[in-house]
Amino acid sequence: MSRRTLTLAVAGFVVVLLSAVAALLPVPYVALSPGPVTNTLGVVGKTELIRIEGRTTYPDEGRLDLTTVSVLGGPTSRLDLVTALRGWVDDTIAIVPEEQVYPPGQDAKQIEEQSATEMRDSQENATTAALRHLGIPVTTRLLVGQIEPASLARGVLRRGDELLEVDGDRVVGGAQLRELVTAHEPGDTVRLVVSRDGRRLSLGVRTREAPDGRTIIGIATRDDADYPFTVEISLEDVGGPSAGTMFALGIVDKLTPGSLTGGRHIAGTGTIDDAGRVGAIGGITQKMVAARNAGATVFLAPARNCAEALRTKPDGLRLVRARTLSSAVRALDLIREGRGGVPSC
Repeated sequence: MSRRTLTLAVAGFVVVLLSAVAALLPVPYVALSPGPVTNTLGVVGKTELIRIEGRTTYPDEGRLDLTTVSVLGGPTSRLDLVTALRGWVDDTIAIVPEEQVYPPGQDAKQIEEQSATEMRDSQENATTAALRHLGIPVTTRLLVGQIEPASLARGVLRRGDELLEVDGDRVVGGAQLRELVTAHEPGDTVRLVVSRDGRRLSLGVRTREAPDGRTIIGIATRDDADYPFTVEISLEDVGGPSAGTMFALGIVDKLTPGSLTGGRHIAGTGTIDDAGRVGAIGGITQKMVAARNAGATVFLAPARNCAEALRTKPDGLRLVRARTLSSAVRALDLIREGRGGVPSC
């Protein structure tokens, strides 16, 4: 073998070796793919996903599926280049920057805790919204939960404080609190009245601007609700707030005579607040694919996700726009009755 041939062979081997190593190197992206779907009217294992005790419930032969997204990559399991490239050529997989899913500065434990908190809050909001939709009295106390490290409320508010008033207005839920705070400009001082250890305190907290431009005070709250009967939601290995709308619909269906679905296979997604307002979510393309693969023919999409949903909707899936729990229930009524006027994306 000539020296030139040997040099070319060695160089070629080095190029192949470096390419193989580069393909296995982690990249700062995550892959979002269609995840499992779960029927909120069904059972998980041997337990009803939504269990209601102390109130008459009604069966439904249809399905109300909550949809999820599977995430590959992140702080504890980096995505490699080959997997990322495969995702880029697959229309059902989204490759997005890691910081869109995992906020910088948070470790895996903090992310897991936040996801679990969001799921718990979504279940509470769904229950409150469903009962209020049905005209069932619900009393709630709005409590301070986590306080963000960068929040100017640190040292002013405490975890467990009950929020009573914002700028002189009585506040009864997280949705109302957000409305009152976002009405301010970043840097304004919000006047709060809280109950702490039996004392009524007047406090001032300066606002700041969130990454999405909203005015916030940097706290998480939870509704400590008092329901006239027991509602329990059992779902493991799923986090985040995006199942809230489907939880609420499942509760409404179980507490209402007749069939909300009309026997159809319906799926959807969307956050929900205690006032029944449906909020936008991430990964709607993957959730629609998961729903269609499971056999759903109708998909409830948050109004703010409609534009993206229309661009990537799978064949055979009817999109229904949902702004509130009441509008979603009304849309399902119209579909069941075969009438027009169903709000679509």
